[in-house]
This record gives sequence, C-alpha cells and structure tokens, in this order.
Amino acid sequence: MQPPPSARASTRGKKGRPSYARAPSSQSLPAQNGSTPGDASVGQNSPPTSDKQRGRGQQNGHTADAMLPSSAPAAGPVQAVSKANAAAAARRKSNVVTEIERLQKNREERRARQAELLQQKVDTGDVNNPNWAFMQMIREFRSNLEYNPLTLSDPIEDHQISVCVRKRPLNKRELSKKDVDVITAPNKDHVILHEPKTKVDLTKYLENQNFRFDYSFDDHSTNEIVYRYTAKPLINTIFDGGMATCFAYGQTGSGKTHTMGGDFSGKTQDCAKGVYALAAKDVFKLLSAKYKKMDLHVGASFFEIYSGKVFDLLNNKTKLRVLEDGKQTVQVVGLQEVNVHNVDDVLKLIAHGNNVRTSGQTSANQHSSRSHAVFQIILRKKNKKLHGKFSLIDLAGNERGADTSSSNRQTRMEGAEINKSLLALKECIRALGRKGAHLPFRASKLTQVLRDSFIGDNTRTCMIAMISPGLSSCEHTLNTLRYANRVKELGPGGSVEGKVAIREEDNFSPTGALSPQSSDLALLCTQNEEEVSAELYTFHEAVSHLQEIEEEVVDEHRNLIAASRHWLEDDEQLISLTDEVDYDVEAYAQQLQDLCKGKMVALQKFEARLASFRTQLTEEEAMSKNIKRSYK
Repeated sequence: MQPPPSARASTRGKKGRPSYARAPSSQSLPAQNGSTPGDASVGQNSPPTSDKQRGRGQQNGHTADAMLPSSAPAAGPVQAVSKANAAAAARRKSNVVTEIERLQKNREERRARQAELLQQKVDTGDVNNPNWAFMQMIREFRSNLEYNPLTLSDPIEDHQISVCVRKRPLNKRELSKKDVDVITAPNKDHVILHEPKTKVDLTKYLENQNFRFDYSFDDHSTNEIVYRYTAKPLINTIFDGGMATCFAYGQTGSGKTHTMGGDFSGKTQDCAKGVYALAAKDVFKLLSAKYKKMDLHVGASFFEIYSGKVFDLLNNKTKLRVLEDGKQTVQVVGLQEVNVHNVDDVLKLIAHGNNVRTSGQTSANQHSSRSHAVFQIILRKKNKKLHGKFSLIDLAGNERGADTSSSNRQTRMEGAEINKSLLALKECIRALGRKGAHLPFRASKLTQVLRDSFIGDNTRTCMIAMISPGLSSCEHTLNTLRYANRVKELGPGGSVEGKVAIREEDNFSPTGALSPQSSDLALLCTQNEEEVSAELYTFHEAVSHLQEIEEEVVDEHRNLIAASRHWLEDDEQLISLTDEVDYDVEAYAQQLQDLCKGKMVALQKFEARLASFRTQLTEEEAMSKNIKRSYK
C-alpha cells in the first residue's frame, strides 16, 4: 500500500532524494503508555515507511532508525553553523560581561578604599583638611624612621663655625588652618623637609629633601638645650681674648626673637629665658669665679642696622656712622656702651632695645623685623682696652630679601639691603672657615660692623637657622635650609671649615676702577651667580651708589645748615653797621656782596649734588621695573 501523496512529498527532498522527518526531542513529547521518551519519539510521530523505502535505506547501509537517535535530533550542516554562531555570540557576551564585572569590582574596591580613608579621617579628626593626603604620606614616611633626638647628655663638639637648625612647633594660627607639619628632625644632626608636589595628572607625591648640620633641634627642644649647644661653647672664647658671634637667621615668625630674646606669654616676653640673658648669666658666673683675677669689666651695646643705616637702640635711636681708621679698624662712631654689673642690668637693656626696634608688615608676617638687631657683650680691661666681644645678632626676616621688586621705594631699599647683607654674611662666614680667603666685609653694613668677628685665629661663629614647620611656609623654610647648608656645606664634599680657599677674586677682573665696597659687591655676586642675576646685581650696585650719594647729600646739608648759622651772624653784624651815623657804605656793600657770593657758591654746589641724587633715584626706579619684568 502506498502512502498518501502528502506523505510521499514529505519523504522526498529536492532532486528526488529521500528526506526524513526530524524526530521530536524527548523534552517536547512526554512518554505515553509506559514507553520511554525515545520510544515515543520514534513510534508515534514517524511517518509510515514502505518496504521499498526501507530497502533503499538498507542499500545505503543504514536504516531510518539509525538516522534518528533516540536521545538527540539529527545534526545537519545548517544546525552545525547555527551552533557555531551561538557559541561565538556566547563568547562575545562573555567578554563583555567579564569587562563589566571587572569594572564593577574595581569600582567596589575604590569605594572601599575611599570609605576606609574617610573613616581614617574621621578617626584622626581631619575630615575637612585639604592636605590630608600629604599628611598621610608624611605619617607613613615617619613610621619607618628611627628617632634619636638631641638631649642634654649628648657631648658638645668643638667647631670654629657651627651651623644648627631649630624647628619650632605649629602655632595657634597654623593649627586653626589645619596646616601640615612638613619638617622632620629624626636625629641630632639631620633635618628632612617633605616638599609636597603634584604631577601633571594631579597625582600627589612627596619630595623628601635631606639636610645635615652640626646640630638639629626638634620642636620639643627648649631654649636651654639650644643655648647649651650653640652660644654657650663660645663664652670661653671672649675670656681668652677672642671674638664670638651668634646669629639667628630665618623667616619672620620662625622663632628668632623667641630664641634670642626669650619666651613669649601673649605679647609679654620673658627675657630671662633667651640666649641674650643666658649668655650674660654665664659671663658673670665665669667672671666671678674662673676669671676673677683678670679684673675685667663688662659693658653692653645694642644697635640696629636698617636699610644700610646704623641706629643706637640705647640712645634714642641716634643715627651712627661707620668708619674705617688708618689701621683698617672699623669704628661705629657715637655708639653708646653701657656698663652692666649683673644679669638684671642686661635684661633691662634688652627689653628697652626690643621695644624701639624697627618692624613692619610683610606677606609672611604682620610684624616683620625689618632690621638686624646686634646686642654685644664687651669685656674690657682696666685701661679700657678691648679684651673680648660677644656679638648676638637677631637678623631681619629673610623673606624681606624678596621685596626688591616692590612698587614702594622704601620696601625695595629694605629688601635689597637685607638680601645683600645676608649674602655678604654667608661669604664672610665661609671665608672664616677657608684659610686665605678674601673677606668681602665691605659689601654690606652688617659685615662691615662685624669685621673684627671674622678676622684672626681666635674667632668663632655659630648660626642658628630657624625654620617654620607649616606647609604654608614650605618655600621660605626650604630657602632657609639651603642658605644654612651653603654656609658650611656638610654634604658629601665635607665642610668648608679648615680648607684652603680657592681665591676666586684672583680670577675676577671687573671692568674699570671700583671702590672697595663696589669691588666686594661685584665679587659677592660673582660667587653667587645662581642666586644673583645680572639685573639684580645692577640693582644692588645702583642701590649701594644711591646710599653713598644719600649720605653725601645729608652730610652736605648738615654743613650747609652750620654755614647758614655763620652767615646769619655775618648778616647781623653787617646790618648793625647801618645803624651807625657815619658807616662806610662802600665797605658795607663790598662785604655784603662777598657774603652773597659765598652763599651762592655753596648753594649751587649743593643744588648740583641734589640734582645728581634725584637722577640716581630715577635710575633706581627704572632698574626696579626691569627686575619686576624679569620675575614675571
């Protein structure tokens, strides 16, 4: 019996080849009458097959049952391609999902870190600190350091030149602004500055700069500890007939006046705890015991150097003149020296001098010391001959040296003088440590006044560099550390102390004839080319020349006033002649004419000097503008 036409059509494919219906899967047809899914798929839905068709299948070597497995459908070429496409799609989907999962994992880790950092900020109370990241880096760096700070039991080393650094604590203003402490003093001779930096991609990092000095004092050191290792070893020098000098250098507000003058309680200063008073106390102690037989007398002087001029702080700020005598000894003419008999006398002088000292406002501090204050303890013999001298100097704030580009002339003059004096001081101290080096003391008024402290074999110097620990003062602090480092250079090359000098002035040949002051200034700028540009040197030279002319103008003005008094007396005598009945008119006219000529000559000469002074002022103004343009 033949199958119906529809059945025959379904069993034939194209070109007359037999095709077989796909068996449904075991999942699509449930098992019936107790048969297995495989039996159901074959027995119920398969079309009837004729003997002829079964014979043709057997001739091909297989049966229809063999071509329809009981557990899976037949896998034709189209179905294989479909499976391959499905697998590729699955792989593509898998890659996307993997990337999404990776991003999600990173995001979760980042949020976890942020939550951890936020919790750390909450724990440390620094939630709103914008510099918290730098603070954490510094804390992590410090956690790996071994601390061995300077103590009273450490030995005192003997140096002709001693350079020390003192770090002060963060003050109330810095703490209220949540400023970060960027200074670490891990041991007695090292200081580390953690300079915050930011990369182009805004990544924050620290640049840790190491410095080595003779001593380093952390923010827990007292004035007594600082004095023990700085000024105290110099006391015996003045009793041995030598000269000792102790400088306090640094930014305004870094603790110079606190160290030299004493502790502050509000605006009240306890002068008994400063280096001035501690040194005076040891002087009187040694004078009454160890050196009692020498019968020495103690005197004190206190003066300031402001904008190249010297003023006596113990004598109504009288202006003083600094001159060299025929023996090339520098004399401060008119400086008042007060005899002192105990520490209380010294404290009274210090308090009086500090009250009248010149101060002003800068970008770094509202009460900046605009002058160098020099307090001297002087030992003299019975015949008033100098035996020894201890000079204690509280230098002007070093940030004033950057004010040379100010629009105000007075501020420019102050900044130029401070800048020049600090450079000259550095080179004079270096020359003290290098045998045979030229001493450029004429380059500034400060070094000119202290010339006797830099010459001779029995001279000793100590510099205390004061530094502020706050991040806001990082630039000034770095400048202070670099300056102190240049003074002695305790780096890999060793100290300058005791080395034979390379006489740079022998290779320096300025054009034209220069005065000793100008020659020292030129040499000073040559030795500091990295710090002093050509424009700045020209400006320093102009300011020095301007100060010289100013002194000449003031001196001539004083002479003119004195001459005017004589002219007035001559005028009164001449006018009294006219009261006589028979006075000599010819003689009167001649004397009056001579007197007028003398006045005119003196006034014309003074006018020419004044015009030259005005020209120098104009040139200084123009040079200052060039400096401002070069800094922009």
